[in-house]
Amino acid sequence: MLELQAQPARLLAYSPMGDLMSDYSADIKKYTSNVNEAAVDAIVKYCGIALKGADSRYVSMTDPAEVKRVVDGFAAKKLGLDAKTAEAAVLAVGEKMKADRTKHRVTVYYLLAESTKTMGKLTA
Repeated sequence: MLELQAQPARLLAYSPMGDLMSDYSADIKKYTSNVNEAAVDAIVKYCGIALKGADSRYVSMTDPAEVKRVVDGFAAKKLGLDAKTAEAAVLAVGEKMKADRTKHRVTVYYLLAESTKTMGKLTA
């Protein structure tokens, strides 16, 4: 009979998302000084599998359909913003990130929550 041994705690605590989380935080720090790690974690959980896709991990601010997806999805459902406020805020985030060709979804969502003062809705 094969005897199973308990895994060491350090192996059970390992998370491959750990490195990604620090990457997201580093990207966010390019635009804001203080990063709320709990909010970053909440955004990553909200996005889920979408962050694994090459296209879906980024937001195209030049694509009106993509901007509408952010407004109707994350901004409305998670942050509770009305369409007019959400669209203005998403476009402002796009302007803030204009120099960055690849706008990470997590960073866009974080800056959106920060600029609309709805960060608390992410960690509640």
